[in-house]
Amino acid sequence: MRPLMINEPGGGHGTVLLDAHGVTADPELAAEFAESVHRILADLVGRGAPLGWVDPPGRDEVAGLVERVLTAAAAGDGALRAAYAGRTLIGLGYWLRYARPTNRPHADLEKLAVAGTAHRRGTGRALAAALIADARAAGIEVLTLDARADNARALRLYRSLGFREYGRLPGFVAIGERRWDKVFYMLDFRAQTSERGGRREVQ
Repeated sequence: MRPLMINEPGGGHGTVLLDAHGVTADPELAAEFAESVHRILADLVGRGAPLGWVDPPGRDEVAGLVERVLTAAAAGDGALRAAYAGRTLIGLGYWLRYARPTNRPHADLEKLAVAGTAHRRGTGRALAAALIADARAAGIEVLTLDARADNARALRLYRSLGFREYGRLPGFVAIGERRWDKVFYMLDFRAQTSERGGRREVQ
């Protein structure tokens, strides 16, 4: 089903999830998107969130990231979801197909971030669920992600959505003298399809 647009009836109340097209189709949202993403990521990293940066990323870096994700989404090589409360961005997430030709059937959920003011509202779960649905619809076979092992809340969320751990690198993530395990999760849509097929055969 097409995502609800913010300006459509019913789109101005509660949290609305837009895909890449929904963001870029609204000139005002599109113009502000990179800055809004930067605001969220810089604030979270500044508070110590494990998003892959030691220091808050700069505006130019985030703008480049946003452009890369939007380009990939337009080409069918990725998916973006943006959560809005009214016209304020409160969260985002995206996945990208693997670049290596032999890995192209698969994708990696690279970022999922929710503004500190919007925590504990189910926004992260809604974003993750939408991205999983997008991956399944795009024919992705395996959706992967990695996370810092102490990010217990995020890992619990991913497990509840069907991801399972398939490996970890002990003491791999480094910030100064501190070290954490890097945990790898996967969601295998092929296994889900086989299980559904098996149930149909039994019936």
